[in-house]
Amino acid sequence: MTDHGLDLAVIGNCRTAALVDPTARLVWWCFPRFDSNPVFSRLLAGNEEKGFSDVVLDGMADFQSDYVRNTAIVSTVLTDTHGNAVRITDFAPRFRQYGRMFRPPQLFRIIEPIAGLPRITIRIRPTHAYGKPLVRHSMGSNHIRYFEEDGTAIRVTTDAPLALIENETPFVLTRPMYLVFGNDEAFPGDLASTAQRFADETKTYWLSWVRRLYISYEWQEAIIRAAITLKLSNFEETGGIIAAHTTSIPEAPGSGRTWDYRYCWLRDAYFVVKALNRVGATRTMEDFIGFTLSLASNAEEDLKPVYSVVPNLPLDEWTAADLQGYRGDGPVRVGNAAVDQKQHDTYGSAILAALPLFFDRRLPRPGDESLFTLLESLGNKAARVAMTCDAGIWEYRGRQRVHTHSAAMCWAGVNRLAAIAERLGLPERAAHWNAIADPLHAELLDRAWNPKREAFTAAFGSDDLDASVLLLPELGVCEVDDPRFIKTVAAMERELLREKHVMRYAAEDDFGLPVTAFLICRFWLIDAWWSLGRREEAREAFVDALAHRNRFGLLSEDIDPKTGALFGNFPQTYSMAGLILTGMKLSRNWEDRYWRS
Repeated sequence: MTDHGLDLAVIGNCRTAALVDPTARLVWWCFPRFDSNPVFSRLLAGNEEKGFSDVVLDGMADFQSDYVRNTAIVSTVLTDTHGNAVRITDFAPRFRQYGRMFRPPQLFRIIEPIAGLPRITIRIRPTHAYGKPLVRHSMGSNHIRYFEEDGTAIRVTTDAPLALIENETPFVLTRPMYLVFGNDEAFPGDLASTAQRFADETKTYWLSWVRRLYISYEWQEAIIRAAITLKLSNFEETGGIIAAHTTSIPEAPGSGRTWDYRYCWLRDAYFVVKALNRVGATRTMEDFIGFTLSLASNAEEDLKPVYSVVPNLPLDEWTAADLQGYRGDGPVRVGNAAVDQKQHDTYGSAILAALPLFFDRRLPRPGDESLFTLLESLGNKAARVAMTCDAGIWEYRGRQRVHTHSAAMCWAGVNRLAAIAERLGLPERAAHWNAIADPLHAELLDRAWNPKREAFTAAFGSDDLDASVLLLPELGVCEVDDPRFIKTVAAMERELLREKHVMRYAAEDDFGLPVTAFLICRFWLIDAWWSLGRREEAREAFVDALAHRNRFGLLSEDIDPKTGALFGNFPQTYSMAGLILTGMKLSRNWEDRYWRS
């Protein structure tokens, strides 16, 4: 097996998703939900050949793989030394049917000969229970059923030769063949015609979705791919938005920094909603607000930083012993102990995510006084915890401080409540929230500024720098031309820049000194440069950032500043959201590009 690293594409339909490598090997698929057990787990299996499905072409000499333009469909062409070639098309169905969205927990694979007589082997090696081979199987007339006593059951419906699949026997491909991976139930209708129709309608859906986006002129391909990727991270049934589709891709080799990101962080989801709103895809925001409001409606409970996409499910963290890890670099974790941490920025994230409901006239259901009252309950909690210790935006597991970003998000939430009250014509409530916000703001600016370091620092009374304070002007905490912010940017450039990449922080944490850069932090610095008038520097840094995307246009969480290798969970919504927001800010329009110097 060739190690393609994170040179992977994501296919999905907002209910299920899978990762496919450039040779059309399905290496990761959690079934039936984003956070379920991986049926395909090869990505984390180390040197064990298990948990995948692929098409092996005898004598393969070349492979070409890419998304079908403006869709979530991947097309791969494998060519052998004699010029025989096969095309493999992978997708998860998504389109409107009977007046509602059709998004079954299924993957479709179409295998077609496109030159000569290619000789192929179809291999299917599923897993269950996080890495145990799923070897029990039975065959029907047109399907293979993989099952285990624990209740796992996956059916592959196909018109390919079952006996040849079962024994992984090569054969000459003379006609198109179809495979459907999904629930253990009979496939209705004719397989070939249904698969082709699903492919056509899924393509039509995505082309129509992209057509409705409002995007800038420059970097359209990159922004479109990022927008589709963010949409694929939305579990549409509940409105939850996952941080990434994987667990335990390490932030750096041998670091032990392996976390499960297949859950909904309110912080990350806020950035996703903001990015999709920026390009006009507002439906995801509306669904996510429904997700958060169901959480906020429980006045007795504080908001947690992270939830399952089905909010009441536990996130107890444990280690999967049957998976060696990405490139053998474990541990592989399931669940996330961050659920038990205090992260106060969640209150601001929830309020800011709902803000467009009160100010964006495009939306069909504007925010009203009852919604405002519910948000006020979050504001009360934000005001109470704004200047108290928490784990911070980066979720430190071994220390608590009054983090500048957390305090800023709490203040921003309270501040926006005053603006909403004014919008709704509630002057008394506006005065109430302004009376709370103003002293919080004054204290925040005073305590976050470190005169010795000449910078806003990571936490009150701390000397540590942190890239998250680059967001202060955007949140409204200070103006971008505030001398204190200008000095903060200069301090970041001196201490957090590595090559052209930006570290989250450079100080030692629970796991030692960080060695990889956090991709979204570069976008935050670019935004700061742009706002400060350093526009050529900003554009140059953004173009360089785009060059670090993989062949499919996707980004992970982290990057090695020396080698440019991607690390961290994948694809990372933080990074893709940063790409959209910065790209839209920096892009020139048609007139500037062609008719003005």
